[in-house]
Amino acid sequence: MLTDEQIISKYGQPGDPDNLTVIQLPYPMKIAWDLTKSVNKIQCHKLIAPNLTAVFGELLAHYGLAELQRLGIDLFGGCVNVRLQRGSKTKWSRHAWGIAIDLDPARNTLKETSKTARFARPEYKEMNDIFYKNGFVGLGREKNYDWMHYEIK
Repeated sequence: MLTDEQIISKYGQPGDPDNLTVIQLPYPMKIAWDLTKSVNKIQCHKLIAPNLTAVFGELLAHYGLAELQRLGIDLFGGCVNVRLQRGSKTKWSRHAWGIAIDLDPARNTLKETSKTARFARPEYKEMNDIFYKNGFVGLGREKNYDWMHYEIK
């Protein structure tokens, strides 16, 4: 995983609007905190846009829309959010650059381990593999917490 210095060197300053872009999703995603709303586009860092676009295309190809929805892979928990990491007064969240994404946060909470996180279950193995294949790491696999969170390597 990248340090703040490595991220700044490659991705620029956190929150710089010149580094952000919008990608079209291949399927609608429900807003995790308001399931009555959905999005067809999301904002992310322009350098990871191809990676993220590939992830969503491969997820749809592998699972199909009905299965994505059944599994909650279509629950968007956020990408760009200019803030510090939770509990830190100095370290930026990877979301501040738009190089991380959260999915289904209600069933893959920050402190949840593989014992209870949905994304640790066998039916999500391919989803996790697709993220890794496209240059992301998951905090769940790497640290056994925050299973909702995927960030670029």
